[in-house]
Amino acid sequence: MQKPPIHKSFLNAFRGVWVMIKTERNFQIELLAFVINIFLIFYFRLNAMDTALILIVSFAVLSAEIFNTAIEKICDIIQPDFDKRIGFIKDIAAGAVVLMAIAAATVGILVYRKYIFS
Repeated sequence: MQKPPIHKSFLNAFRGVWVMIKTERNFQIELLAFVINIFLIFYFRLNAMDTALILIVSFAVLSAEIFNTAIEKICDIIQPDFDKRIGFIKDIAAGAVVLMAIAAATVGILVYRKYIFS
């Protein structure tokens, strides 16, 4: 199979992100948190290192949510009926998102507290 041209690959990837924005509630919430962080970066005039940290953890949460959704969709195709094993796989994938969100919140607290209390 021939690979598509690079611009088509990028279009497909952005279409995937657009589908997440339109259909996944948790992604929408996490995207709202990302937008709030963008506002806070400019409001507090974060330095380059703090900005990089906030952006890295924000994109990591969004990416984790995309992977979680992909795993859930694959599981639903493989086993459309209830199966404890599939539920366990989905719980593990969701757990990865929760851990990344906790890490992001921790980084946010550590970064923003010095701007809020100074």
